[in-house]
Amino acid sequence: MSHTVPIGWRSSPAVRIGLSLSVATGLYGISFGALSVAAGLSFWQTVALSALMFTGGSQFAFIGVVSGGGTGASALGAATLLGVRNAVYGMSMNALVRPRGGLRLLAAHVTIDESNAAASSQTHPVEERRGFWTAGVGVFLLWNLFTVVGALLGNALGDPARWGLDGAAVAAFLGLLWPRLSAREPVAVAVVCALVTALTIPVLPPGLPILVAAVVAALLGRSRRRGAGAAAPGRTEAGA
Repeated sequence: MSHTVPIGWRSSPAVRIGLSLSVATGLYGISFGALSVAAGLSFWQTVALSALMFTGGSQFAFIGVVSGGGTGASALGAATLLGVRNAVYGMSMNALVRPRGGLRLLAAHVTIDESNAAASSQTHPVEERRGFWTAGVGVFLLWNLFTVVGALLGNALGDPARWGLDGAAVAAFLGLLWPRLSAREPVAVAVVCALVTALTIPVLPPGLPILVAAVVAALLGRSRRRGAGAAAPGRTEAGA
């Protein structure tokens, strides 16, 4: 870890990364706002969902289940399964950022993919904190701002079926997810889950296929971690 004193906020690499992530991710809020009202949620329900749930993948999963005719319980279950990763991020970010007092609640709320990435990409503790807060708060503000814009546009468009918005939630979710799939393994998991979803749609009630796919993804991830743990001693002995 570098111990060089970092430069000011204006020239900080972590701040630049955080702002870039904020703009790129925040703009997806337009899609969410429009698709949410198209799925049947009211303007205020849409705004509340972004402000309180605040995890893009979970939000798109929620409205995807709702627009597909699933129950509220199924939608909440799908959103919860996709949001569990933020709890994992929370443990590492708590040690990295070390928020105190009321900032602990704010830090927990803005612990998302982007704030985790902005912080983890830095080598100095000060820059790690700058990246976390810039990305976390920046995405929160822009995501909610553009959610409002999207919800207003969605109301202006009228019948969602007329514009094909009732089937666009999955496409928007994939657009948000795809840039994160930089390695072969996550792409393979995504393909498997897509196949599971396609195969279960004809036989399961609306909302359940995405839950089944989420469980499959969790099982694949768990087996991968077990395999890596079992292989670690062998690699250490070989290296010695």
